[in-house]
Amino acid sequence: MDRWQFAPAEELRRAFILDDSRLGPIHWYHRGKSAAVVMSVDDVFPGKSHSPYEAGGDLEKGALGRLLWLLRRHPQLRLTLFVTPDWRRVSAVPDRLWRHVPWLRDRLHLARMLPKGAMDLRNHPGFVAFLNAMPRTEIALHGLSHINVGPSVSAEFQSRDRQACTRMLAEALRIFDEAGLHHVRGLQPPGWSCSPALQQACRDLGIKWITSARDVQTPVSRDAKTAMSGLRGVSMIFPERIAEYLVHVSTNFQATSAPERAFDILDAGGVLSIKAHITKNVPGHTHLDGVDDLYMNYLDRLFVDIEERYGDTIHWTTLGSLACSLSGATSLALAGQEHTQTVANRAA
Repeated sequence: MDRWQFAPAEELRRAFILDDSRLGPIHWYHRGKSAAVVMSVDDVFPGKSHSPYEAGGDLEKGALGRLLWLLRRHPQLRLTLFVTPDWRRVSAVPDRLWRHVPWLRDRLHLARMLPKGAMDLRNHPGFVAFLNAMPRTEIALHGLSHINVGPSVSAEFQSRDRQACTRMLAEALRIFDEAGLHHVRGLQPPGWSCSPALQQACRDLGIKWITSARDVQTPVSRDAKTAMSGLRGVSMIFPERIAEYLVHVSTNFQATSAPERAFDILDAGGVLSIKAHITKNVPGHTHLDGVDDLYMNYLDRLFVDIEERYGDTIHWTTLGSLACSLSGATSLALAGQEHTQTVANRAA
């Protein structure tokens, strides 16, 4: 795509940015490593088999058991689970009668919902304890309830102002804390929607990193920009500062991707960012990257190939660890630059 096609997204993203010199892709990972692998799983909540769908609530007997199998098979693998504190969405598509009424469909919830609190993590201590005990796994935010008014039933931060986004994120973090769920300060916004207002809210609450853009189609290159879901025009294979202290990492691989795409990303020195959804089938939708036996077997084979091909040159890490290490290194580098400039100014 030509650069002009990304201009509107870049303009919105820079609307609240104070210093453009702090923005852009970050070509740094870990000393002695040539590239990185991260894997994240969306939509984790205590839903069980007797619920509308299982989303981790069956623990080792369900989808989380498949992830544990993959972790046992590959001791170098790390996971980031994006957990929703009070999941409410049932249908993934509009299925209420008033979805056909012009005025109402933009102001009401168009998808079936669970009662507020039914999946509140504070009411599911066994689920929380299980997540806390998972090896080499970090927990980050996936919205508050994963439900929105209007046609975009999942994009709950879409069209909300900074104050509303801040209030929702603060409530989500409070549920995490009161439930005793160990977590890191990161966010995968539901529906991939990442507005400037949401980015500002992240800064208000000390959320240091976010993953919004997903592009599993654009050909791999060091200059490739995202052009699918979520943020457009950000680096597809490199972490990028989209605000002074907010790091973004794109998703660039899923179950439908060929192994060659993974190798191309690693050969380019990028971050292979693998996405999965905890459920395969939900009302109204099938996740192509759902955590089923087929996808886990595919990743098992892919990880074996990566290990054999690249050896110990790959940095297997989590999104949170990657982003925090980049933020720390970036802050130190910027501080050094500012100190050098100050000394130079004094000398002049």
